Amino acid sequence: MAASIFTAVPRAPPVAVFKLTADFREDGDARKVNLGVGAYRTDEGQPWVLPVVKKVEQMIANDNSLNHEYLPILGLPEFRANASRIALGDDSPAIKENRIGSVQSLGGTGALRIGAEFLRRWYNGNNNTATPVYISAPSWENHNSVFVDAGFKDIRTYHYWDAAKRGLDLQGLLGDMEKAPEFSIFILHACAHNPTGTDPTPDQWKQIAAVMKRRFLFPFFDSAYQGFASGSLDKDAWAVRYFVSEGFELFCAQSFSKNFGLYNERVGNLTVVGKDADNVQRVLSQMEKIVRTTWSNPPSQGARIVATTLSSPQLFAEWKDNVKTMADRVLLMRSELRSRLESLGTPGTWNHITEQIGMFSFTGLNPKQVEYMIKEKHIYLMASGRINMCGLTTKNLDYVAKSIHEAVTKIQ
Repeated sequence: MAASIFTAVPRAPPVAVFKLTADFREDGDARKVNLGVGAYRTDEGQPWVLPVVKKVEQMIANDNSLNHEYLPILGLPEFRANASRIALGDDSPAIKENRIGSVQSLGGTGALRIGAEFLRRWYNGNNNTATPVYISAPSWENHNSVFVDAGFKDIRTYHYWDAAKRGLDLQGLLGDMEKAPEFSIFILHACAHNPTGTDPTPDQWKQIAAVMKRRFLFPFFDSAYQGFASGSLDKDAWAVRYFVSEGFELFCAQSFSKNFGLYNERVGNLTVVGKDADNVQRVLSQMEKIVRTTWSNPPSQGARIVATTLSSPQLFAEWKDNVKTMADRVLLMRSELRSRLESLGTPGTWNHITEQIGMFSFTGLNPKQVEYMIKEKHIYLMASGRINMCGLTTKNLDYVAKSIHEAVTKIQ
């Protein structure tokens, strides 16, 4: 029999976070804890369908006027408008001046990909694959892959995490921006930086914006945790809104996976802010072409849930309350873990656990300590030392804290 035409295809390495979850599931130890997966969990360690989402799903199911016809290529209009509104704010000058547009996408990743594809085709010249794209060190691993797959050839890192002080390396970051070629693209985490959980302060964001404006650098925000980070939609959107108020043209990829708990519905939006309506409409016309050959037409269910919720004052208030419930649980787990580590006298400083924000914490554990946690303690976390705070519960906090203490004490 002839050999397969696919014989020469190499096996790709598994996606780390999904491999970690698979290993966790196969582990038979009763003490096992999953601190890897990027999803919210209740104190019982279970997924949570937001009460407001359940209510809206029922409303949609009972609405006989709805059908399954194609949406417009760029997506459900009321979803796009409301998604951009919560990113930019009700009183946004860009919205008032009609110089924003948006594209419904398959999650935040889809928004990043459509934006990246557009920038490669039409930004800084036509099909300029040499435009440098700067990604924070460290960052969510998909950022690099999305821009590489979109055709960019020069992916660089900018300083972000200061391992020694376990915080933001502002001087390194600003220095990299000063040295970056004009028109370089910078991927910025709008809030709850993944994986470090460390965000610039408003004053630091102002310094970043000043350098970017002077150096003609393009801001591409990734906003995956609005509302989820601090419990406040406005606080978590501060950076994006400040850049808009400073006159930047920018992209903002939004995900509703975390703040609506709609992980498998793939609900995302790409907000485009331009100088005027004409520029934005031309950009959208090209993005429509990209969408047409990518997924052709977006799904409606998740977008309808978000649009219905955001356009009703009553449902919107209920959603904000649901989001605050999730944010507050994360904040509680942060303070509880820190206090336990400090009570145990665990070597090092642990104030960064409560100073960081959002779903993830960069513990400072090294790869050998992580390996010890997984193999000896059955506690699953990323090799970088990143943990999902939602994986902690009142039942496993003591075990996790003692295990971290043991790993730090025994393994150097």
